[in-house]
Amino acid sequence: MLLVLLGDGVVANVLLEKSKGQNSGWIVITAGWAFAVFVAVGVVGRISGGHLNPAVTIALATAGAFPWSSVLAYIVAQMAGAFVGAALVWIMYYPHWAGTPSGELKRAIFCTAPAIRNTPANFTAEVIGTFVLLFGVLAFPKNAFVTPPSGSVMIVDLGALGALPVALLVWVIGLSLGGPTGCAINPARDLGPRLAHALLPIPGKTDSDWGYAWIPVIGPIVGGVLAAVLYMALGKY
Repeated sequence: MLLVLLGDGVVANVLLEKSKGQNSGWIVITAGWAFAVFVAVGVVGRISGGHLNPAVTIALATAGAFPWSSVLAYIVAQMAGAFVGAALVWIMYYPHWAGTPSGELKRAIFCTAPAIRNTPANFTAEVIGTFVLLFGVLAFPKNAFVTPPSGSVMIVDLGALGALPVALLVWVIGLSLGGPTGCAINPARDLGPRLAHALLPIPGKTDSDWGYAWIPVIGPIVGGVLAAVLYMALGKY
């Protein structure tokens, strides 16, 4: 809920008419999403392990780092939280929806869409973006030990900074790889708000683009599983 409230919230701030942040651009959007990850992981990390993303949950289960028996319950919670977060964004910016003429801009606040509609390319972009996310998530803890030139070992406590590396990773994925599709890299982040867009009484909205909706769901799951498989094949380096 926090992830989508803050993440979709920054997109609403940038895109909706007469918002204080209107037209502030892609850097603001990607930074807002990264900070949203930082806040959400920081809040729920001790409760759930910071799982905000079905692709992460499935990939960690594939890597043997999470029980398969808990996967379905986590995904249901992630989807429900994403839906509620999107509904809160709708409430937060309630007066601005009617004043924004573009239905496509309103939909873009809730879910992703490709810059150039090309199914193989769009799917590949989501696979690659999520691959980078999951490989980083899996590798960061194992690389928490750094040996300085002196030979002494400096230990970086990722238990205390667990949310920060993931937030920075999401930020650079958005900056570097977000151009083709907006890089959903999270099925719940896209599907939950897309469903909210379809159900909420948003004035002047367009369709919810269900023909594209499978790409930001299946692509991230494939990318996450591929990252987990490669990570295990490398011997959990």
